[in-house]
Amino acid sequence: MTALTGALVAELTAQEEELVLPRFTNDDAWRLGSLLVGLARERGAAVTVDIRRGGQQLFHYAFDGTSPDNDFWLRRKARVVERYAASSLLVGERFRAKGTSFEASSRLDPDLYAAHGGAFPLRVRDVGPIGVLAVSGLPQTDDHALVVEALTLFLAEEGAP
Repeated sequence: MTALTGALVAELTAQEEELVLPRFTNDDAWRLGSLLVGLARERGAAVTVDIRRGGQQLFHYAFDGTSPDNDFWLRRKARVVERYAASSLLVGERFRAKGTSFEASSRLDPDLYAAHGGAFPLRVRDVGPIGVLAVSGLPQTDDHALVVEALTLFLAEEGAP
């Protein structure tokens, strides 16, 4: 593992430890999704946004300029989060830190799973992972950064510690 890869894994792990929600209702999904759509609109980013809790889709929005391919990517990235209980970018980086790739070593069908940035676990304090917030349409690190920014702002608005 290179120092750079190790530092990125540590940074991504810290994000997940910090971005924990006090609760997560359907109304929270609407507010979080709307906040993320607003951020993307400010940046002129053509993305698709998806929020799921368990097997239920609570929020979905696709900007002009996106396509059904973005929905395909969202599902593949969300499956990684659901399986590993970690962000899709973190999972991919953990494999790279071991000198391999997710595709080569996970033994999972790449048509169903993608360890590319943009999907993040929704964790509720004292409960654990309950869902996934995902974005598709930008380079993977930008997708991830947009999700982290939205969760950070959402928590600040909610007055969460």
